[in-house]
Amino acid sequence: MLLTLTTTHHPATDLGHLLVKHPDRVQSFDLPAGAAHVFYPEADEARCTAALLVEVDPLKLGGGRGRRQATAPEGFTLGQYVNDRAYAASSLLSSALAKVFRSALRGESRDRPELAATAIPLTVRVPVLRCRGGADLAVRVFAPLGWTVTATPIPLDEAYPEWGDSRYVDLTLTGSLRLADALNHLYVLLPVLDDAKHYWVAPDEVDKLLRAGSGWLAGHPERGLIIRRYLAHRRALAGAALARLTALHPADEPPADDSVDPAADGAGATATHRAPLAVLRREAVLGALRDSGASRVLDLGCGGGALLSALVADRRFTEVVGVDVADRSLAVAARRLRLDRLPERQRERIRLRQSALTYRDDRLRGYDAAVLMEVVEHLDPPRLPALQDAVFGHARPGTVVVTTPNVEYNVRYEGLGAGRFRHADHRFEWTRAEFAAWVERVAAAHGYTATITGVGDADPEVGTPTQLAVFTRDDRNEETDR
Repeated sequence: MLLTLTTTHHPATDLGHLLVKHPDRVQSFDLPAGAAHVFYPEADEARCTAALLVEVDPLKLGGGRGRRQATAPEGFTLGQYVNDRAYAASSLLSSALAKVFRSALRGESRDRPELAATAIPLTVRVPVLRCRGGADLAVRVFAPLGWTVTATPIPLDEAYPEWGDSRYVDLTLTGSLRLADALNHLYVLLPVLDDAKHYWVAPDEVDKLLRAGSGWLAGHPERGLIIRRYLAHRRALAGAALARLTALHPADEPPADDSVDPAADGAGATATHRAPLAVLRREAVLGALRDSGASRVLDLGCGGGALLSALVADRRFTEVVGVDVADRSLAVAARRLRLDRLPERQRERIRLRQSALTYRDDRLRGYDAAVLMEVVEHLDPPRLPALQDAVFGHARPGTVVVTTPNVEYNVRYEGLGAGRFRHADHRFEWTRAEFAAWVERVAAAHGYTATITGVGDADPEVGTPTQLAVFTRDDRNEETDR
């Protein structure tokens, strides 16, 4: 079975540093069921591809005195010896990933630590993947994680197309992600799609799942299916995993900015609040919108739709528009809002639009209010002026609500090292003074007045975990920025 990882990040050969595998050498590793080999079919500064080839020994897989086997999908006597395990990606490939790329899965790189924490362009190819549920299921589990998914069913026999498709797909994933995130997605979801683990699923698999799924599993629209399949449909384990996940993330959304990103410090420590910070932040934003008297609202960078759900539930907001650059996020938001099931009158209140917030878009003009909730810190600083022009200069809503982390508060997160951000995708995090200076500059440049408050438990030394600014357009200065 084969998996390839390709990047065009410059220099692309830095992929070898992230994987801790030299591009000029073939490296081999013993596995309980065979052997794994890592090599590079191409490696130059423009493009680099790492290949993981797993050779399965059927005797090792089927034998092993005293080993307890999970229920196999082959339903005949010699099924444990005569099967597709040597050719189709499965939990065997997932186990190989865990052993061969251990440091990369943890997001660690001694030689390129900054790159390990940076999203880079990636293409993943699994040419033969056993997929119980078909190509559509592959899209459903990978697309919400930021991947563009191409899952092509493999015909039973190309010479006889009338026989139809096999249970295998040729899977290609493209996207811009941290390498650690990409590997953890694969580690969990390859056996989920295969739906037949090659080993006995013990209680410690719950810990493995929650560790690998940290930061994305809690808010995944298919999390129930993922948990059940990963844990081989063992009800007790699946129930325990779901209970622990719910206890960790009661707001039922990804723990992006409420907690320390486990990949940042390896500990997964979180701060404790009387209520989840995500809930407090959402309530503060809703309160600011209600105080402004807005009825037509833009949620800019809406992601999977957590705020959209709260906006739609409040009838005072007569038009709610979710905007995101990723069509995958909009698809997740649509499912979360159950747009296909809403009555027509309620459905007419909601719009989802794909748009980049750093470009002017006439469709976003004329609204009462706009929200940038935990958005600005995901932009590279040189792109901030473009966002400011597009939102405050061109769209010009009457009110703009902005929230962003307070980096000073990070010292209150146990295990978060100096210089580390709360989430790997953050390009910066502001101090209170830096945020206040930015707010003042934007308000003065575009004819707004602004007030700043905090969200979350206030610490006398470092303030609140989240900063919130409310910009109100001064119509007397309508021509200020024109």
